[in-house]
Order: sequence, then C-alpha cells, then structure tokens
Amino acid sequence: MTSTYSHLGLTSHPGSIFKGALPIHWGAKDPKERGPIVGSMTCKEHRNAIGTHSGSYGVYRALATAAGDLTPEHRPDLTNTSPVIDIGPFPSWSDPEKMVSIDPWGAKIAQVFRDELAAGYDIRPTIAVTKAHMLMPEILDAIEAGRLQKDGAIIRESGDIAVTKAALDPVWYLPGIAQRFGVEEGDLRRVLFEETGGMYPELITRPDLKVLLPPIGSTTVYMFGDPKKISDPTQKLTVRVHDECNGSDVFGSDICTCRPYLTHGIEEAVRTAQEGGSGVIVYFRKEGRALGEVTKFLVYNARKRQEGGDSAATYFRRTECVAGVQDMRFQELMPDTLQWLGITKIDRLISMSDMKYNAIVGSGINVLERVSIPDGLVPVDAQVEMEAKKAAGYYTAGAVKSETDLLDVKGRGLDD
Repeated sequence: MTSTYSHLGLTSHPGSIFKGALPIHWGAKDPKERGPIVGSMTCKEHRNAIGTHSGSYGVYRALATAAGDLTPEHRPDLTNTSPVIDIGPFPSWSDPEKMVSIDPWGAKIAQVFRDELAAGYDIRPTIAVTKAHMLMPEILDAIEAGRLQKDGAIIRESGDIAVTKAALDPVWYLPGIAQRFGVEEGDLRRVLFEETGGMYPELITRPDLKVLLPPIGSTTVYMFGDPKKISDPTQKLTVRVHDECNGSDVFGSDICTCRPYLTHGIEEAVRTAQEGGSGVIVYFRKEGRALGEVTKFLVYNARKRQEGGDSAATYFRRTECVAGVQDMRFQELMPDTLQWLGITKIDRLISMSDMKYNAIVGSGINVLERVSIPDGLVPVDAQVEMEAKKAAGYYTAGAVKSETDLLDVKGRGLDD
C-alpha cells in the first residue's frame, strides 16, 4: 500500500507550522479574547492545542482514514447542529479556577467564533446539546407503585421521560489541572507524556501550548424539567453524579449498587422536576473507578477467591493489591461540569461518596442535603461493597458496622 502522505509535519517542533495559531487566554470573559480551541489536523498551522478532538475516538478516526473511508481533509458540516437550548454564559465560565477541564464555549463555536471559521480555521464543537426521551423499567415500576405520576410533559403517557442531554468532551487547561492537583505543571506534563507511551511529545517540547485534548471519553449530562431552572438558586435542584459501570448500568449485574443508585437518582431528579424544580444526572466515563474494566474483573476474581471469601473488610484492599491504588477517579475535576451548568446550590445530592461531596463543596457549590440509597434497592451481592464504603467514610444515615461485623458480610459468588 502506497502512503498518501508525502510529507509529515511534526507538531512537536514549531518549524514552519503553527504560524497561524491563535492565542488562548484561558478564563477571559470575552470568548473572542479567550480564543478558540483548534485541535484539528486538517490545517496544522492553525493548531493551538495538544491532542485531537473526540478523545479516544481519534484512534477510530485514524483507522477510518487509513482504510480509505474518511478523507484526512474532511471538515464537518455543522448546519443545524447547534444546541437545542441556550446554556450560559455564567460567572464560572470566566473563572480560571472554576473550570479547567471543559471549554465552556465548546457548544457555541458557530456563534462566538464566526469570523475565525470564515477565515478558514477548523474549529470543532466539544459540547453538543440535544433532546430525547428515555424509557427505563425502573421508572415504569415507580409509576406503577405510585411514586411517580404521568404528567404528559416530563413523563409521557407511554411512561418515557422527556430529557435534555449534553455531551462534553474534555478540554484540559494544563496550568489549571496542575493547580487543581497541587503539582507543578512541568511534572504533570512529564508524567502525562510517559504514562501515555510518549503519545504527545508536545507535552514536553511545546510548553507554550497550554491546552490538551486528552484521549479519554466524554461526559453526558441528563437534564429533567426546565433547564433554565438548573442555575437558579431559588429553584429546587436534585443532582446525581454517577461514574460509569457498564456491567451494572447496562447489563444489570448485581455485584454492585451502580444501576440501582443511577435509577434511584433518575427517579428523584424526575420527581423534583415534576414538583416544579429541576433534576440533573451527570454521567462520567470512569469505568471501574477509572481503573478500567479488565482490572475491575480481576479484582472481582481476587475478592471471591481469597481465603474466607468476599468480605467488606478486605473490599478496598483487594483492589489496591491488583491496581496499586484503591480509586483513580480523582473527583477534583468532576465539579467543572456542574460549574458549566451554572450550579451554585444543590438541594438534594443523591450520593454517599465523600470524595464527590467534598469536591463539589470545595468548588463553592452549596449542598443542602445528601441522600443515600434506600436499603431496599441494594442487591444481595452488593452488600459487601455497600458496607465497605460506609466503613470507609461514605455518607450514611444509618449505623456503620464494626470491623467484626464487616468480616461477616459475604458475597455469593463470581459476578456473571
């Protein structure tokens, strides 16, 4: 096969490229002053960010290009793709400490960077907002039990729920990321470079490039009720921040409480919307506490096969033995999505996680009430996880078991 590339321009060295790159002034109130994020490879001289758009899906784009199904010069036709609702701007958008992992203007590029697009800059959205309907058996059960009512607007007669959805690709402002984690920017760049196998040499060679489009998945926001009420502190707001668990969320595995807690959060969010407020579910792609699904399944095996069987007392220890750390979700970046929505107050936070709560409150958002999952929604095989989390400091309104009690909390068998 003959290569279609006659010349390769290395983005790790300025050379003759990057001459047309627009500067980025992160945190500037005026988006024109802030500048657009340009991560497309169609016009290398305009690039002002490390990495590529669409995060991990950039590899699939490369395969499509290599196979000849996609031309390298393709630019998306964004006709009629604009958000179905208008979100922001909010004061948090121009606070460089409030948002360091999202481009707040990512859904408004056609509106705020019209001149730059007309001048030939390949600026692509990093946020999209649409409307849909969702149908879940747990919501139908809640309707049948009388906990929710069909109102024709939020819950239609068929039982499906009207929802506004936003997908957000990560855009990391490296100085802000480093500050959020309390490390030097140079050290952060070096570790990112080394731990990704040298994928982005610009992290080391181009300290002038301050923005990274990391090769990770996106975040999805589900909004119930009037989205305009989400940022209104006088209106009641229910929020569930949920980290991906494919086995439970999609396939219903009962070894953890993920799907029950997710559907409980949706029910509470819908109820608040029906009462005149609004509800928000934020869904992060952080499978297996961001350790990955392979590691998660290895931990399942280790937990069930250890001497004495699975127990809450050794729940986190088994994870650390396999992964080297108990949790890699690092909720420090999580509140950025809430800041993008303009949230300053949460009436009901549907979460027991102390890490999530501390990160949200630490970002300046007031939380009035924390809501734990009802005992009746915890699957039998998830009792080990639940008791371990309570003992580790997760919020609960009930009693926390002692170390002796924890040793008696056993699982039933390998998750299938």
